Amino acid sequence: MSWLDEVMRIMPSHAGAGDTVDWDVIEASWGTRFPDDYKEFTAEYGGGAVDDYLELLTPEIYVSPGGESSYSGMQQESANAEDVWRTSRPEVAEVPRLITWGIDSSADILCWLATDSDPNKWPVLVWGRGDAQWTQYSCGMLEFLCRLFRAEFDECPLSDLSLWGTASPRFLHWAEEQRLRKAGIDPWTGESDPFAGMFGD
Repeated sequence: MSWLDEVMRIMPSHAGAGDTVDWDVIEASWGTRFPDDYKEFTAEYGGGAVDDYLELLTPEIYVSPGGESSYSGMQQESANAEDVWRTSRPEVAEVPRLITWGIDSSADILCWLATDSDPNKWPVLVWGRGDAQWTQYSCGMLEFLCRLFRAEFDECPLSDLSLWGTASPRFLHWAEEQRLRKAGIDPWTGESDPFAGMFGD
């Protein structure tokens, strides 16, 4: 069983989930290939959230009228991760390439340490806001998620135990979450959202 199969067993995707990504364009813009398991996850799940706690990012490119491209979300969070690295490790002269694929409500940052020429060998690197330190995990994104859900690390890698050992985490694609909110439904409880429409679209 692949790591994607195991993630899907623990956390099924839903109708309409998944994003179509032109990886040739994305990888040319970022100047690097992305891990195969991440590409599989993106096709099946896409960008969204797990239990309204962990946000999983996808790279996007926007082309301005002037022809300059920039990234949303993932690029900004990757820049944030590198800023945190500089602040937390001032004794290290060079900042390694960090690419953020997840952030959570505890302000933890989940990255790849993207220094190997083979992206399938990139380890996961987590900035734990709670203990203010970086911790490296010798596994890819999907294995990391599986081991988080199954509580297989020595301790929870995140600052909150919301997803630690959870039997049935729920993933919601950002577009479905947005659709439910516009319909006046709290996407995480299924109940009427008393704040629907109060803050615009």
